Formats: sequence, structure tokens, C-alpha cells
Amino acid sequence: MALIVGVLTEIFPSERRVAVVPRTVDLLKKSGVEVWIETGAGLEAGFTDDDYRARGAHVANAEEVRRQAQILLHVRVPEAAPKRGDIAIGFCDPLTDPAIAVRYAHAGATLFSMEFIPRITRAQSMDALSSMASIAGYKAVLLAASTLPRLFPMMTTAAGTMPPARVLVLGAGVAGLQAIATARRLGAVVSGYDVRSAVKEQIESLGAKFVTIDIGAKGEGEGGYARALDEETIRRQREQMALVMKEQDVVITTAAVPGKKAPLLITREMVHAMSPGSVIVDLAAERGGNCEVTRPGENVMERGVTVMGPTNVPATVPRYASEMYARNIATFLKNMIAKDGQLNIDLNDEITRETLIARDGEVVNPRVQALLGVNA
Repeated sequence: MALIVGVLTEIFPSERRVAVVPRTVDLLKKSGVEVWIETGAGLEAGFTDDDYRARGAHVANAEEVRRQAQILLHVRVPEAAPKRGDIAIGFCDPLTDPAIAVRYAHAGATLFSMEFIPRITRAQSMDALSSMASIAGYKAVLLAASTLPRLFPMMTTAAGTMPPARVLVLGAGVAGLQAIATARRLGAVVSGYDVRSAVKEQIESLGAKFVTIDIGAKGEGEGGYARALDEETIRRQREQMALVMKEQDVVITTAAVPGKKAPLLITREMVHAMSPGSVIVDLAAERGGNCEVTRPGENVMERGVTVMGPTNVPATVPRYASEMYARNIATFLKNMIAKDGQLNIDLNDEITRETLIARDGEVVNPRVQALLGVNA
């Protein structure tokens, strides 16, 4: 009997992505997997029910999909308590909300977190966080460009020459590097900063200037992520950053530490020092924001400076975001399918072990266990 996966319409507010797109139905079928999808689940992302049927997927109502599926693939795993025996794969942010792991454990369900894909070479094609971050970095620049009361590129006209906009990107992870590349393509003069001095070469390779700030400590943590800094280091960082920000028209912030509140990089006073008409796009808004003025989901006007706090940015580009995410999750699932076509949860496999959050009535991930005060 073929392994059956189900895809339901996402219920998270403003979520327009879908976990499987028609193209990845083919990939799953090659692994012996049968796909059932809820009627209309892909419409917000631009995929019709007929698109799925043409690829061999079964389209049915939500109740039928739940009844048929052995595994449910989500963009965002629903917070509602699951049924015993359910297997769910998707984003669930267990380091911020470990209670979801408890709900799945108590229900006797199995939960995998796409946030926990390890950053190893073999798992690159499954790295959904990086996929979504690249879209967020691109879209942040477009948001800034459409809000800034001036043009990004230098323009020479009969009425005179207009200088290019000056853009500063804070954080040179996937989102930050994509923002730098996009702003450069639009013709801006771009600078980039990160607490990890090792990314200087990457920033400069994209044609941006690396902003040097002496913080007296290394900022790189495990797995290539930025680590949290102590208060004295943060104070020195802010003092020097304030001088840099005075010269900028746009600042895009992308700094985040997994499972923690976003570091505060821009104080209210630093915002006040910027010229009226300037724009700040805070991609860390969902985690509290890198800017003191940020309000998640809102645009705030502070002394003539627009501070934008967009949330769930990848969902604003739902078609491409869905295509990228669907490839990530399908490849992840394929890694757990045995030769007989059935699911094999092999804890000797690093990818499977690191992403497994709850199973057999227990929270099994050590990082989530630590948050809950549970012994491994």
C-alpha cells in the first residue's frame, strides 16, 4: 500500500503558501507517495485544483484528506491538538512555543520541525529557513523602495542628476545577503554589517561596503548563526552604528537568534538621528524587532522616519515561496522513505533525529526538552 500524504489549506492568518505544489507531486510520486490535497488549498499561491489533478494528486474536502492521509504536510503546523497517530511536518517554531511539542506528545502524535533542518551539505536542499529568508530579503528591499520618497538608482535627466539612495543592511545571513544583492540591482549604494566578521568577503563580493564596528567579541555562534552578545558589547555596537545610520536613506534589519527575542540594534534615538523621509524595514518584527520603534504588522512614523514591521513576508510572494518550500519539504520526506515505500523514522540519520520533536507520547528533541525542563 502506497504511503499517503495530505495537504490542507493553511489556517494561519495571512498565510497564502501551500506545502505541496503541482510540480512536487511528481517528485513525491517517484518515491511511491500518493498525494491528497484539500479543495482550493493552492489557490492563494496560484495553483488550481485542476493543476494538481493533472499531476495525479487526489483533490477532496478536508475531512476526506485527513481520513486518507498518514502524514500531513504543512507550511505552519496548526496549534490545535492533533489526533493520536497523526504525523505532521512543517514550521512549528518549537523554540519559541514549546507548548506545541507538548500538545503533540500528549496526543500521541508525531511532529517534525522544518526549522530544525541541520545546516549540513546533505540537507541543503531541505533548508526551508534559508529558502524563505531569501524571499524575505528580496521583498524587504521592494517595500523600502516603494516607501522611500526618492529613487534607488542615480538618474541623470534634463532636470539634473539625482544621487542614488544609500542603503544599509544589518545582518548578513541569507536574508541580508539577498537584500544587499537586490538593493544593488536597483542601483543603490549599499553597505552591510554583521557581528560575524567572517562574512565581510561575502558582503563585498556583492558590491557592497562592509561596515567595520569594533565590538570586542566574536559574534558567530553554532551552525553559522549569529550568537547573542553581552550588554557591554551591544552598547558599543549601538554607539558606532548610530554614526553610520545618520548617513543612510534606508536601513534593513535581519538580525535574529534562533529561539530568542530579536536583538535590539536600533534605539529610538538612532531613529531620530536619521533624516526625515528615511525608511527602516525590520524583518525581525515577528520576534520583537531589531528596532525599538517597530510594531509588528504596522508601519510607524517616528520623527519623519517610516519604520516598517512586516510579518510573514514570504507569504506575500506565495507562488515562488510555495515552490521553494514544497521542494524543501518533499526532499525532506523523501529522505525518510524506505525502499519498500513506507516511512522509516531512522534516528541514526542526523536529519531525521534533529528535526523530530515529539513521538510516542514524549517530547524527544533535546533542545525543546531543555526549554520545558525535561531531562533527555
